[in-house]
Amino acid sequence: QVQLVESGGGLVQAGGSLRLSCEASGRAFSNYAIGWFRQTPGKEREFVVTISWSGANTYYADSVKGRFTISRDNAKKTAYLQMNSLKPEDTAIYYCAADTTGWGNVDLASFDYWGQGTQVTVSS
Repeated sequence: QVQLVESGGGLVQAGGSLRLSCEASGRAFSNYAIGWFRQTPGKEREFVVTISWSGANTYYADSVKGRFTISRDNAKKTAYLQMNSLKPEDTAIYYCAADTTGWGNVDLASFDYWGQGTQVTVSS
């Protein structure tokens, strides 16, 4: 069993930056891929980025490529999402999730554990 807790969300102006954290409990964090997804009211949850268990492989949605960076520190059982050059359309609740296969996926159905989400609001 893994519990994930996101933090770091908030209100920022367009062009600004935020760093989200996803802290995990449990001993198997280093075996899991981590993904970040986001959701706005009335819309489906959408893929943002994923990182493999080792950190060697990452995959980004086109909408955030070049602006967002995912990383992880397995010793701290924490994954990070550095978000730069934020746009109003990045406003959403951001969720981290763990994929027990270790490789990550763009499909949210592949993820077994989810955090409660953190709100990111980008003002224009």
